[in-house]
Amino acid sequence: MSVGQQAGSPPHSKKRPSRPLGDASAARNISKGFFVKLAVMAGFNAGGVYGLLSAWAVGTWGLFAGLVVAVIVANWVYFSRRAIPGKYLYPGLLFLFTYQLFTMAYTGYVAFTNYGDGHNSTKEDAISAILSYNEKRVEGTAGYPLTVLEDSDGDIHFGIVDNGEPRVGDSEEGFTNVDATTDGTRITALDGYTVLGFGDIAARQDEVVNLRVPISDDPNDGSLRTTDATNAYVYRSLLEYDESSDRMTNLETGVEYAPNDRGNFVSPDGEELTPGWRVGVGFENFTKMFTDSRISGPFFQILVWTFAFAFLSVATTFALGLALALVFNDPRVRGRKIYRSLLILPYAFPGFLSALVWRGMLNERFGFINEVILGGAAVPWLTDPWLAKFSIIMVNLWLGFPYMFLICTGTLQSIPGDVLESAKVDGASPWRVLRSIILPLLMVSTAPLLISSFAFNFNNFALIYMLTGGGPNFSGSPLMIGSTDILISMVYSVAFESGVKQYGLASAVSILIFIFVGVISWLGFRKTKQLEEL
Repeated sequence: MSVGQQAGSPPHSKKRPSRPLGDASAARNISKGFFVKLAVMAGFNAGGVYGLLSAWAVGTWGLFAGLVVAVIVANWVYFSRRAIPGKYLYPGLLFLFTYQLFTMAYTGYVAFTNYGDGHNSTKEDAISAILSYNEKRVEGTAGYPLTVLEDSDGDIHFGIVDNGEPRVGDSEEGFTNVDATTDGTRITALDGYTVLGFGDIAARQDEVVNLRVPISDDPNDGSLRTTDATNAYVYRSLLEYDESSDRMTNLETGVEYAPNDRGNFVSPDGEELTPGWRVGVGFENFTKMFTDSRISGPFFQILVWTFAFAFLSVATTFALGLALALVFNDPRVRGRKIYRSLLILPYAFPGFLSALVWRGMLNERFGFINEVILGGAAVPWLTDPWLAKFSIIMVNLWLGFPYMFLICTGTLQSIPGDVLESAKVDGASPWRVLRSIILPLLMVSTAPLLISSFAFNFNNFALIYMLTGGGPNFSGSPLMIGSTDILISMVYSVAFESGVKQYGLASAVSILIFIFVGVISWLGFRKTKQLEEL
């Protein structure tokens, strides 16, 4: 018997290690977590499959390929034990690609096309639209007694009885045979559809009158249309498209229209058929801003004003914010906390609401400034080009100085007090202390913020749009742009407000904005590194 073994004790045996009490609960937690992950991924995969089917249906193969990659990578990351870091990185990378990289790439693509009104789709869509827009009723064809139907999604369909067979169709699918109740000439009931009465038809008159239901897959066969929602007639286009020769022919005059490199069918005498289709135009959108005299003049004025606005906004807000920060950083000022709180108030209100308030106050006829402060003067604060620019700078000063005040206050409080005391002991004047000590140390911390503030004001769309709308407008320009527009508001006007939407030109201006801001930021950060060395 060994020394350590007591009498009567059982012989040595291997003891089974006791299982910690927490293992069972841990196992249950792991199971719960796994099922939660399984449910989340099931929802993600269901959405991905729906997106894949939709992309397949419309033929957007780039989107289809992107969704395939996203779904496969997501499942590999979240079900593989080797990709634990990816579980945290994947959502951010997915959103980065979707909302940043893809948007930038697509904007670059659009900038080199003629995408816009009249050229906003593919050639196949343009051919169908041209044939539809040039339709004329075929003389001598019998009318079809018509029933107007609404499906469960609220879409309008035509119902007819053709040779005793009930048929229902819309502009996309055409007519198909259905099992419907008829009175011999009209459809009276159909499962899944609602027969619209006179009141419903009157409420949706435009939809009913503009609906065209193709008779067959060949667009040259025509389509059924109606003008009274009672009878439908065969309409056929005056133009005929020959796929083999890629020509449009006017059946009445015999004139042929051939496609050109601008995305339009054009006759020998220069007549164009609309709409066209999207094609590449190279650098035309970029050169147009410099070569078209109707655009180049306003564009250069807007370019200069954009730089001036961004620079003056940063300079004025920083100067006022720094001055106030120096004043209220002095311990001899009583009630500093109250004053600081009051000075932050303009920054606490939403910028676009403040801009709207100032727009009302600066109104030439009814504004508070003219009526009350100036005693009824009629100063055109927002309608004169120079006064409007001055007003924008002043309003932006009101909106922006609290931010600079906060930044400068924090930076001043971080400067070591012994440095300032040493300067005073050496006999430095307050101005010399400010110029040689405070400002250099201040710029080290605030220079990156000044660069970001410049970039923000370079694209300060909300202030321009809410305060002046870009006006007063330039005369003689084909674009709805004005004296106070900056580049980003010009992009919005070109894309949406100039009558004819020109997405290609707007995208080209967006790329120029990106280049300008990128170059200025790069140069600014290089200077910031030099300040850090000091």
